[in-house]
Amino acid sequence: MPNTRSARKRVRQSERNRLRNKMYKSRIKTAIRRLEEALAGGDDGAIQAALRRAMSAIDRAALRGAIHRNAAARKKSRLAQRLKKLGRAL
Repeated sequence: MPNTRSARKRVRQSERNRLRNKMYKSRIKTAIRRLEEALAGGDDGAIQAALRRAMSAIDRAALRGAIHRNAAARKKSRLAQRLKKLGRAL
């Protein structure tokens, strides 16, 4: 248990930040899952839209500090590689 006022405040802040980071990470996972579903469907318009949403979610999470910028770059690179492997243009 925190003993000082400042420690209690840090506990509250940490919990709030943890939940916010969890939200951003969840958005990334959902966007990537929807991109994979679009790839399975094969509609180019849906794939482009899903890719744009996934890249945006990744960038937003990195900007807010929920994930490291190198982790964001790695995720985006792997998504691009997967599309390229399937013969889809970015």
